[in-house]
Amino acid sequence: MEELNTKYDYLIVGSGFFGSICAYELNKKGYKVCVIESRNHIGGNCYTFNQKGINIHEYGPHIFHTSNEEVWEWINQFTSFNNFTLRPVANYKGEIYSLPFNMWTFSKLWNVILPEEAKKIIQEQSKEINEPANLEEQAIKLVGKDVYYKLIKEYTEKQWRKPATELPKEIIKRLPVRFTYDNNYFNDKYQGIPIGGYTQIFEKLLKDIDVKLNTNYFVNTLPNHDKVIYTGPIDKFYNYQFGELEYKTTRFEHIEMQTDNYQGCAIMNFTSKNESYTRIIEHKHFENVKSETTFVTFEYPIEYKASSTEPYYPVNDKENTEKYLQYKNLANQEKNIIFGGRLAEYKYYDMHQVIESALNKVKEIHENNI
Repeated sequence: MEELNTKYDYLIVGSGFFGSICAYELNKKGYKVCVIESRNHIGGNCYTFNQKGINIHEYGPHIFHTSNEEVWEWINQFTSFNNFTLRPVANYKGEIYSLPFNMWTFSKLWNVILPEEAKKIIQEQSKEINEPANLEEQAIKLVGKDVYYKLIKEYTEKQWRKPATELPKEIIKRLPVRFTYDNNYFNDKYQGIPIGGYTQIFEKLLKDIDVKLNTNYFVNTLPNHDKVIYTGPIDKFYNYQFGELEYKTTRFEHIEMQTDNYQGCAIMNFTSKNESYTRIIEHKHFENVKSETTFVTFEYPIEYKASSTEPYYPVNDKENTEKYLQYKNLANQEKNIIFGGRLAEYKYYDMHQVIESALNKVKEIHENNI
């Protein structure tokens, strides 16, 4: 524990990947840092906890993937990864389809075998769309109407709580579409789950750092410090003066089941609006745990309210982006406050991207003495 009169070079707000990496790397370079965390645990949304030998992803599944050699070497200092490969399954009213969209999906849907057969059907179903204006049109352009109406439309609308015609087309552009029988969701060179869960990575990163849990930057008395690295919501930092930024958020319901294998896969998406949940996660399949019980998580999309719900995924549409740029303009004028991470930059980061961003930020801080 730090002494009461300790003065820190950096107060880091948040113990997710961005904050924890900054803390670790700055400490290594001789800076004195303190991390404060509003929750009762470290690790941000990557936090995992162990129940009966199964590591449960508290805030939804996190599958690590990257093609960045530097990031892969860096993260492997703190953990080893298994060979888990994400191959999600879509359940539409009891019909099972392969994800991401690939020849297994098209073959089941249209009874085709060859890629050219699938492409021909998609072209025919999307010929009316030249320049997509929204998510619905972009999706139909990518995979045709049959796939869209069975596997995208209802799932997306219950997830985002908006009509697909009101969502930006960029959201669906992240979705892989393959005309091969490859159902690996990611294209990256490296992929897996850390053996033993994610929390142990953060324990190693913060082992020599002063950490204060249950500490709210806006409410609690703060340790003495020179500068701040802030990883929380940028709109909250500025007291929502331009209005709240919008996020997609989720309620997670964890359930123990007295069976050794509930659904046969780690992630099953439910693409019909008949179910109020978007997917079911069965955690033991991430690490191939053999046990007589299992833990599953039902994910329910809920309305985001800054005062009472957790922000997870930025809604980067035109209105929210314009609002964020107003906050960013204020942030750029700050002398002793650095903003970083998904919430502070209002940016959809995968884990490998936020690791790269944090490592670059520390390099910038050290080289430019900011």
